[in-house]
Amino acid sequence: MTYLTLTARRRLAALLGGSLVLLTACQNAGTAAPGPAGTPPTAQQPASTPATAATAAGLTTRQRLDLLASAISTAPADTTAALPYTYLHLQTWARASNTIVRTDVRRWRKDADGSGREIIRRAPDLRGVNHHPTAEEHQELNRAAPHSLHHGIGQLHPYLPGDIPAEPRELARLLAPPELVHEPAYPRILTSGVVALATSQHLDPQHRATTLRVLAAVPDITYRGTTTDLAGRTGLTFQVVADGSTSTVVIDPATGNLLAAKEWIDGGRRHGLFSYILLLDRGRAGTDSPTSPTIAAAATHLR
Repeated sequence: MTYLTLTARRRLAALLGGSLVLLTACQNAGTAAPGPAGTPPTAQQPASTPATAATAAGLTTRQRLDLLASAISTAPADTTAALPYTYLHLQTWARASNTIVRTDVRRWRKDADGSGREIIRRAPDLRGVNHHPTAEEHQELNRAAPHSLHHGIGQLHPYLPGDIPAEPRELARLLAPPELVHEPAYPRILTSGVVALATSQHLDPQHRATTLRVLAAVPDITYRGTTTDLAGRTGLTFQVVADGSTSTVVIDPATGNLLAAKEWIDGGRRHGLFSYILLLDRGRAGTDSPTSPTIAAAATHLR
């Protein structure tokens, strides 16, 4: 495994685990709505069209992702761009040496200055890395005791600074170094970049369409059918096998939102889970208070 591969993996691990370090320090110190009764169904049902079209037989993986990108529907958070905070709710299973660290993070980042707040819950670490996260662990994280962390100006960074490009090739160049395009690790690095972007920033419909088209261009990406994630949500599954690991992403067929992502290291003495991410809520908020009514109004509730 190359040095560049290890560096990219450590970058993703740092993204997932940055809050874990802060917490440790703190502790140590689709379906369409039915019509009126008796009304026959209309000829087209937009809410189900993307999933139906993208799962049709005979399509290439690129065609499926392009279909999803061209038919993305809006989500409640897409109408709240003027609110000052990006809100994300994630659950992560991340490898740390020979253990799996399990964390629930609700994060409010003030986009103007990089300040914000996190509410973090931890479940006990699991020894060993040959582990498949379960729905029961998802619920265990929901029940864990919360710890609040406040971040000063500049302490919470988006994955990509500045505007997110609308052109897929330009975005791909920012997510994975173009000089690595012929390296075995490139498909995995580019997929990890898409996941890191989606789990760091709020993406509007155009951004989501662009990231799906970036995924469509990942070398050797394959469609693996529909699946249900740990939160009980159904999505379309796409997989990349490269550089000794298997990366899997689950996409909401209506909105194009990332629901879950997993990387599994296939070979060597340390085979097993590298990371699993469950993206539960995303949106915009007027304050960094979990009791603010703008949270309920602004967040796209994906559960």
